[in-house]
Amino acid sequence: MPSSSCHLLPRGLSLSQIQKFIPKKWKQSVKSSETQNTNPSDLYNYRDSLLVASPTSELDGYMVDSLLTSLKDFVAKGHLFQAFQTFTLLQCHSSSSYCISSDLILHSISSLLISCTNLKSLSQGKQLHAYIISSGFEEHPILVPKLITFYSAFNLFADAHVITEMSKILHPLPWNLLISSYVRKGLSGGALSTYRQMVNKGIRPDNFTFPSVLKACGQEQNLDFGRVVHKSIDASCLECLFVQNALVSMYGACGEVDYARKLFDKMPEKDAVTWNSMISGYASKGMWGEAFELFEGMRMEGIELNIITWNTIAGGCLKTGNYIRALELLSQMVTCGILLDSVAALIGLGACSHVGLLKLGKEIHCVAICSHFAEFDNVKNALINMYARCKDLGHANILFWSVEAKSVISWNSVISGYTYWDCSEEASFLFREMLLSGVEPNYVTIASVLPLCARVANLQHGKEFHCYITRRAGFKDYLLLWNALVDMYARSGKVLQAKRLFDLLSKKDEVTYTSLIAGYGIQGEGHAAVELFEEMISADKTGPCNHGCYFISM
Repeated sequence: MPSSSCHLLPRGLSLSQIQKFIPKKWKQSVKSSETQNTNPSDLYNYRDSLLVASPTSELDGYMVDSLLTSLKDFVAKGHLFQAFQTFTLLQCHSSSSYCISSDLILHSISSLLISCTNLKSLSQGKQLHAYIISSGFEEHPILVPKLITFYSAFNLFADAHVITEMSKILHPLPWNLLISSYVRKGLSGGALSTYRQMVNKGIRPDNFTFPSVLKACGQEQNLDFGRVVHKSIDASCLECLFVQNALVSMYGACGEVDYARKLFDKMPEKDAVTWNSMISGYASKGMWGEAFELFEGMRMEGIELNIITWNTIAGGCLKTGNYIRALELLSQMVTCGILLDSVAALIGLGACSHVGLLKLGKEIHCVAICSHFAEFDNVKNALINMYARCKDLGHANILFWSVEAKSVISWNSVISGYTYWDCSEEASFLFREMLLSGVEPNYVTIASVLPLCARVANLQHGKEFHCYITRRAGFKDYLLLWNALVDMYARSGKVLQAKRLFDLLSKKDEVTYTSLIAGYGIQGEGHAAVELFEEMISADKTGPCNHGCYFISM
């Protein structure tokens, strides 16, 4: 090869590497010569003859184009190491013979940064950042957003923040990227702080800034700051649908559902996000009547319903005791072509357990298996509860013992199932196994077992549970437990003990009164029962709960 052309290709490359950088028309000529029984080793001589015969600038252009094409190809395929090698060759070629435009270098760096972000390659990205600084590109508007995205992807928000603050770019894009990254990571405080800095620097927020900031306000329950942002939006005269949706969502998340509804009603244009935001706001406040009404409004308007909306409304039906309606909604979901997810399965299993629909519960179990979420702990616990409440204790037991790491919820599901059907021996055995396994019973466990003690007239066990509850301060605030104790003593004929415990309770509800009234009725003490009923009608049940332990002589 003539010495004048030696600098055109890097030294030490293999034949396959050299071929990669040779333009297609060269390769076609080589292939043609090979078909004429040309020895592959003649490729070098063939290349040298081309280099001598062609103008140097044209060959350099071909070489640069080939390198850039290879770089893009490696980045697209996620071959980061080869992409960096190609970029190095590109730099060497540029510095030695051919002046490559800064735009090509910048776009190559940008592609590499994106690849480092996607492939989670922190060290390579930092090296690239060092090159950017040494090349004087650290302020370039193409690279600054890429650097912020890169560092945010690794939760290195301090580094991303420094880049944002040092940037002289007056466009809100870099700040928007940082704010949205904070919000995605649940760091809403950082998002609001960044927004303040952005405004203080005189950079005007845009349609992409406000939705992220408003979401951060909702996460922080910071209504005051949300109102400040709302004023800024009004001052900017932004009528963007995304921004208006974010306002509705923010006010709903902060509990101001009435104001959110005013905004909702005033909006000239609404989409599925608008409706869902309002429904979510009502759901978070337990205003299910309004949520159901909006849901029907969505359907009448022909707005597409996603699975989150379906689950929210079906879950509301479950919480309000409308179990059949919850199951009907799940059936309609399937009819609409929506696949049930784990949340929908939990709702369906809960409804089946309340109404005793074993067959439908089994169908949901099959869906869970086919959709590969039957092994989720919460789904498995719901299945145990469904089978137990539907009196299929065999399947409930099989599922329970198949759970490797049994939580207190797993134990409660199977124990409550046995106590529900008065299987005292099995329930007692499981309770002992639970204690031996080292799992601490919670208030649900005790409340499940106490009624069984009354039904099987096992007062001794009931007294032991009473002692257990009294010794644990964590149970003192659960009226459910004290009601269960009153009921246990009353049903066991120990009305005097039930009345003593009743009198010690500073906080009572209808269940507390009803349990003691039933006890008086069992004992034939009608006069005492009537007096207690009249007391329940007139009692002030809003007083503060006494946080002391309630212990009576047994």
